[in-house]
Amino acid sequence: MNADAEGRFEPRRPLDLRGTLNLLGYGPWVRREDGAVWLATRTREGPATLHIARRNGTVDVRAWGPGAAWAAAHAPALCGEEDDDSGFNPTHPLLARLHRESRGLRMPRTHAVFEALVPTIIGQQVTSEEARESYRHLVNALGEPAPGPRRLKLPPDPHSLARTPYWAFHRFGVERRRADVIIRAARSVKRLEETVTMDLPSAYRRLQAFPGVGPWTAAKVAMVALGDADAVPVGDYHLPHSVGYVFDGTPRSTDERMLELLEPYRGHRARVIRLIVEAGIAAPRFGPRKPLRNYRTS
Repeated sequence: MNADAEGRFEPRRPLDLRGTLNLLGYGPWVRREDGAVWLATRTREGPATLHIARRNGTVDVRAWGPGAAWAAAHAPALCGEEDDDSGFNPTHPLLARLHRESRGLRMPRTHAVFEALVPTIIGQQVTSEEARESYRHLVNALGEPAPGPRRLKLPPDPHSLARTPYWAFHRFGVERRRADVIIRAARSVKRLEETVTMDLPSAYRRLQAFPGVGPWTAAKVAMVALGDADAVPVGDYHLPHSVGYVFDGTPRSTDERMLELLEPYRGHRARVIRLIVEAGIAAPRFGPRKPLRNYRTS
């Protein structure tokens, strides 16, 4: 099947395509195969499916759907071409090694704020496993088939979510509080998407002006949609422990201590976090796992 739009670019520096795009998550909207990435997304010009692949030092892009031209044109930003890691020279031995070994890991910029916001809201105050399952079910149930030759699902249309009653989210394991946050955000999607044109401080203020969107949610969204290399999701359940374990060797830490440890890397704090997370480094866990909750029966 011929693509509706095509493009090619030569990365300005090393690119780990799969690692860079890991922030897009895992589910029916994205597929990774043979070193390439398929992505279904909604652009300002309409739905699109992207196929991004490395080819002998270049990146080949093909796109399908009404938003194909827009998606292909913005593929370099999606792959981190706008990310500037100059000035990031970690001296901590472990970070320095991870940085050397992961020079192709970049901060992507999807320009898709609402698409980043919905799974982040679903991830509030629940385990990552429960959040992934809930969002996967939501996309499968409410997302439309994506354009193009690959069987993918588009993330749900915000205009459709704006009309969805809160109780319809229960089957996805999402209770009324989080459902109401999603519905309110969907009703103001235009104001949300305007943040891609703002400077980061203004974008954060706009995001956190929405009820139910606090510092953790705003930072998680900005890290993906706005390419913020300094985003720190304060309030995360595990992250302070992982950062504390790397720097202090302690199995338990706090948000305050995490911010102290990351301060020397201001401007690149999200980059430090990504190196730790992508390396799979986590503090030892003690006690029982946080139980999964089932809102379908509530």
